Amino acid sequence: MDFDSDGVRLHYEVNGAERGTPIVLVHGFASDYRLNWVGTRWQETLSNSGFKVIGLDCRGHGHSDKPHDEAAYAVDVMAGDVVRLLDHLDMQTAAYLGYSMGGRIGLEVVLEHPDRITRAVLGGVGAAGSIDRAEQIARAFRTGEPTDDPVAQTFYRFASARPDNDLIALAACISGLRPERRPERLARIRTPILIVVGDRDDIAGGAPELIELIPSARLVTIAGRDHMSAVPAREFKQAALDFLTAEA
Repeated sequence: MDFDSDGVRLHYEVNGAERGTPIVLVHGFASDYRLNWVGTRWQETLSNSGFKVIGLDCRGHGHSDKPHDEAAYAVDVMAGDVVRLLDHLDMQTAAYLGYSMGGRIGLEVVLEHPDRITRAVLGGVGAAGSIDRAEQIARAFRTGEPTDDPVAQTFYRFASARPDNDLIALAACISGLRPERRPERLARIRTPILIVVGDRDDIAGGAPELIELIPSARLVTIAGRDHMSAVPAREFKQAALDFLTAEA
């Protein structure tokens, strides 16, 4: 299904219990809803636990429109996509699950629209708030050549392996999404937040520092997992379910 988000056509899916607790799932950079959340059995896990699962393909990704303008990917714009999706579905509130880019978007939603998210699980995010070396990643995508930077190489291989990806749109996204590093904003957050990272994640650095900045957040670290392998981890799913179903 598609909807119009301020002039950009975005694709979404709704699965699981019709009357279940709604939860919005937002994927990582260069991924999409099905790759990030269906193939890794998150949709199945949440649906079987009674949730109504709302999966979004972010702008520039999956089956959604892919603008080439960096301004189209500002973090507040992408956070607005989540809120407009809730509006489209006539949902006042929902829980939230985001990974990497989806985690950073989730932070912005909680900051700017605190009345819309009941609690949030944010995986693969750290104090930096964005993927380091965005310039190198964007350059690799625009030139079609991986750089010597190992992080840029990782994302280039990941993105270029999928023929439906528009590498120019993804370059605009990684360049345009950069959030302001204003830690004092995070001190305002009161929404319950669970941060989850792998203990070998070199991309989302500074998760313990992020926890110190957000009064309502706590951290779970997954042993033996890096940025790319943390999503399917059973420990991640269990920690998220325990958090999402806890008494308020």
